[in-house]
Parts: sequence; structure tokens; C-alpha cells
Amino acid sequence: MSTTVSGRNGTWRNWGGTVAARPTRQVEPASVDELAAAVRKAAEDGLTVKAVGSGHSFTSVAATDGVLIRPQLLTGIRNIDREAGTVTVEAGTPLKRLNMALAREGLSLTNMGDIMEQTVSGATSTGTHGTGRDSASIAAQITGLELVTADGSLLTCSEKENPEVFAAARTGLGALGIITAITFAVEPIFLLTAREEPMSLDQVTSRFDELWAENEHFEFYWFPHTGSTNTKRNNRSAGPEQPVGQLAGWFEDEFLSNGVFQVAQWAGRAVPATVPAIAQISSKALSARTYTDIPYKVFTSPRRVRFVEMEYAVPREAVVETLRELKRTVDRSGLRISFPVEVRTAPADDITLSTASGRDTAYIAVHMFKGTPYQAYFTAAEQIFTAHEGRPHWGKVHTRDAEYFAGVYPRFGEFTALRDRLDPERRFQNDYLRRVLGS
Repeated sequence: MSTTVSGRNGTWRNWGGTVAARPTRQVEPASVDELAAAVRKAAEDGLTVKAVGSGHSFTSVAATDGVLIRPQLLTGIRNIDREAGTVTVEAGTPLKRLNMALAREGLSLTNMGDIMEQTVSGATSTGTHGTGRDSASIAAQITGLELVTADGSLLTCSEKENPEVFAAARTGLGALGIITAITFAVEPIFLLTAREEPMSLDQVTSRFDELWAENEHFEFYWFPHTGSTNTKRNNRSAGPEQPVGQLAGWFEDEFLSNGVFQVAQWAGRAVPATVPAIAQISSKALSARTYTDIPYKVFTSPRRVRFVEMEYAVPREAVVETLRELKRTVDRSGLRISFPVEVRTAPADDITLSTASGRDTAYIAVHMFKGTPYQAYFTAAEQIFTAHEGRPHWGKVHTRDAEYFAGVYPRFGEFTALRDRLDPERRFQNDYLRRVLGS
């Protein structure tokens, strides 16, 4: 039985504290039929509808003053097909629950992002990704999905069934309908060996192509105001399993990466002049380590320090020059940046509005501690990213609009034409979609 719920004063807020919305009503459907009924009822009342996952987007992609659908009750695995190598899950399932359930079944996704608090539908709809030489975003691992469209009907799509919807809806921004179930390609569980080690920024940038080519998953964090990075290489391993020890794991992942880092952020926010010195210490705090574990325990890590983030996808061949420009800008400015800059990669995919659509991609993510003014830094970074035809992550802070996207996405018109067909009355519209897709 679906329930209609209200938050405190009926206000919904996202994880990063950057968005607040006051929907007319909030609905928690307990079945696909109830979700479809909620969409039809919204149409009768002349209200727009948005589904929200865990609120991990920094943009207002899920905000609405109409009907807010919360899919907490639409969770769990519907079906595992070992022969086909697929698993079908309800849209509200958190990635954490999916990863743990798959591991119990001896299965795993091929690649994933670095946090797993999001729902499967929220993560894929906004293009959440990890890093990979050959393996792409979470959405690129989808083989089929089911969505409720604006008239309340249920549409299933895959490469064979409604292929034009499948091409777009895997990263659909909630603009084409409300996803109710997703089928992912999975594989037998495997082991990854992670090798984490500090390297100088000059070393990483001069060897970037080699580091990318030699590793299945390569990423690094550069600490602004320093010439230091922390690198991470994840590669498949024959074993044996050698997880991070409990004490070492607590010390490095909780105490240093969350506890001490949180205190450093507070200090930097209170006295910005101390940030460069703190950055020098932070960049040297984490020592080299190697461990081997099942994929989700290697790919993901806890993120307890709240922040605001902007991330852009640039052509992979432009990443080193883009990063050097960012460093020059930070060095020349009076900006004090206490959060590391994260660099990852993805191969080209065939999803209409995926940030890696049609081109081999590198991602550069800039962060600021929650509550610290971020506009000057993000504006400067965005000017550099857009000069390289960067595509912003759909769930992270950016100022781009439909006119810009039409220039950096060759298939942009294909997406908006499909939206005109599936949602002519803009039942799923909100201010964010109006800006990024046009009205």
C-alpha cells in the first residue's frame, strides 16, 4: 500500500545541502502499479512528478514543487539469470544493498563508482561512474530497463525492444519517465588488487598515458597548493584475498581519510591562510599500501566529510593539459583549496547523454568543504573545462544550459525529440531540466 509522507515542514533536502524543495505531496509506492497510479493522479491534479533516490546529486535534478516519488519500498532483486549473466533489481535498491546481495550470490558488477549510498536508478540516471580503461559507467552495464511514462503506462526497453528509448533512458535525467526496474550485466565475482601510492604530480602527468594503458582502473588525487598526488591502480588478481586489516583500515579509511580530514577541513574553513600548510601535511599522510579483495570493497570507500562538487568530462587526450591549466589558475589566484582534485577515466559508450558518449573520456572533479564559499573556484575551473568541450556530470554543480549541451553532445537533438514523444506535456519537468534540455 503506498503512503503519502511529508518531511519536516514538508521540505526535502539533498545530501550536500545545496538543494531544498517543498513538494505538494510525497508518495512512497509499494508496487509498480501504485507508482503508475501516482503518475496518473498527478496528471489529473495538473502537477509535475519527480522521483528522488538518496539525494546524492548536488544539482536540483530531482527537485519538484509537485509530486515527489520516493522509491524506498521498491527495493530488492527481482531475478538472477546466471545463464544470461544478468540481474534485475527494483529501482529504489541502494547500490550498497545490490553489491552485498550480488557478493552473497557469487556475482559482481564489472565496475562501479567510489561511493555506494545512491539508489541504482538515481546513480544510472545521472551517469555515476568509476574509473576504467575498458569498463565504463554503471549505466553502461545496463542491458534492460522498465519505466513508467507520462501517461502512466509501463515501457520495457533493451537493445532489441524500444532500442531508441534504451539508448537514452540509461542516463535519462528523469526526463523520459520514472524507472521501476533495471537489468544489469553481472559476472562471477573476482578479486582486485589495489595498489595505492603517493607520486609527484609531474610524474603522473608525464606518465599518464602509460599509467592509464597499464592498469584496468587507474585514478589519482592531486592536492592543490602541492606537487603531490595519491594514485590508485586496481587490477584483477588470482588472489589470495588479502583485505586491509581491521586496525589499518580503521586508521587509514576512518581516522585519516574521514576523522583527521574533517578536522583539517574545519581548520581550513576557519583560517583559510592555513590551507596550503594543511595540504602539504594531508598529501603526505597516506602511505603506500596494497590489498586484494572483492570488487565493491576495493572500488568504494566511506565518504563522511560533506562537500560540494563539480566534475567535468573532457576528451581523454586533453586531460593533462586541462589539469595543468587548473594548477596554474590555482597557483596564480588567492584561492585556498583544501580538498584534493580527483582524476578518473572511462571508455567511449553509446548512451545518448552519457558524459562518455562517443568519446574516450577523462573526468576531473573539484570539491570544496560544505559551508566554504565555492563559487570563485568552481567558476574558474568551469571556464577551463568548457574551453576543452567539457561535459559536466549531470548530478554535480555546473552552470551550463541546453544551448551549450547541443554543442557538446552530437545526439542531443535525438534525446529532446524522444522526450517530446514520451512526455509532450512535460509531466517530468522541473527547473533543472528546463535549463539543461530546454522547455
